Amino acid sequence: MIKLVYAIRRRPDFSPKDFYARWLAHAPLVKELAEAINARRYVQSHTLDTPLNGQFVQSRGMQAPYDGITEVWWDSIEDLVAGMNTPEGQAAHRRLLEDEQAFIDLANSTIFLTEEHPIFDRA
Repeated sequence: MIKLVYAIRRRPDFSPKDFYARWLAHAPLVKELAEAINARRYVQSHTLDTPLNGQFVQSRGMQAPYDGITEVWWDSIEDLVAGMNTPEGQAAHRRLLEDEQAFIDLANSTIFLTEEHPIFDRA
């Protein structure tokens, strides 16, 4: 499995509450376009408002946490590339980016591809 990880910061003109509501409103668009981009799974993880985040950051000397992450899965890199190379996939990516620009601080966010290596699952 290939996973896109999108570490997101909200635009400064959004309160956290409004940002999370707007991000959730983005989800139906992703679901609508999933077939065009060959995506298998989509998850939003919203950062919790807890002092524990500050403790983790301080203990490791890190920068402030992102407002959350988006994860999108594909079966293979080939499936991802195929979804990017069709006219429908390209149109879908344009629509997603246009919508993301409305609430995400793109300049202070980051995005990258990963390959999972499960180590343990105590479920």
